[in-house]
Amino acid sequence: MFCFVVPPGSLLVLFGYLVAWLWLPLGDSTHCARRHLWLSLPTAICSRAVGVLLGQIVKGKVSCTNSYAVPFEEDERDPTVWFLDHNFLESMSSMFRKVNARETVVGWYSTGPTIRGGDLDITELMRTYTPNPVLVLVDVTPKELGLPTEAYLSVEQPQEDATLSRTFAHLPSEINAADAEEVGVGHLLRDIKDSSVSTLAGEVAGKVGALKSLRARLGELKTYLDSVAAGELPVNHEILYNMQDIFNLLPALSGKELVRSFAVKTNDAMLVLYVSAVIRAVCALDDLIENKAGLMRETERRAAQKAAPAAVAPTGGKAA
Repeated sequence: MFCFVVPPGSLLVLFGYLVAWLWLPLGDSTHCARRHLWLSLPTAICSRAVGVLLGQIVKGKVSCTNSYAVPFEEDERDPTVWFLDHNFLESMSSMFRKVNARETVVGWYSTGPTIRGGDLDITELMRTYTPNPVLVLVDVTPKELGLPTEAYLSVEQPQEDATLSRTFAHLPSEINAADAEEVGVGHLLRDIKDSSVSTLAGEVAGKVGALKSLRARLGELKTYLDSVAAGELPVNHEILYNMQDIFNLLPALSGKELVRSFAVKTNDAMLVLYVSAVIRAVCALDDLIENKAGLMRETERRAAQKAAPAAVAPTGGKAA
């Protein structure tokens, strides 16, 4: 499931794994690509694509299982001027409800890839169909590691003049899967597996990607702490408590015994890799030498066959 963790008292939004893995990155991307092709404009200057998320709400949890595109236009110079065909939205929602009565409108998505000025107004329009619509921004051309989606919820925030205004609160997200979804995705991945890539190369690539993602997250923490220290951002004790818990969970790597154990295990692994590389090189050289020797023997055999008739021909002439 695709899970958005929100503050207490708010909604918890869950997205089906197949929707998150197949529909959101693929369906929204193709929706955006079709829009760019229809308008004959490059992706960089073409307007975004907008659609509706369908699912169900159970015990304060919103589970999204489907989505569909909606005709949408907006003025690039004035973000407050936009048009969303709510008649098409209602018609499509009614047809989807005939297929699966449990699926209702739970929010909307956009290929932003950032929040724009008219998103609050669109969210208020979506509030007509669901009390707490969720906004999901989908990056169809991700340049960083991690999920290509960001989730937001419209919340009320008090102002200095004792009035309330709405703003978007970010929802951390994660992806989980049901048993049936794991089996289906496993069969799909089995069919598209690249046999030219070895298991070791895939594992190394995965570890490198994980380390790059970890470095990016640590960079975000450093940027936030620098901004707080410089007075650019207010102190958020909840964030600081979470960061303290993260650092407290880090293992103590300064012990001599632990360092020695890591060194021994690393040396053993490197020794196995070195010996394997040497054996592979020796076997390759042996095959090369054997192939060269076989070619030489084949050349000598063909030369002997060609010389044999020439030697027999004079004898046959005398007999005649």
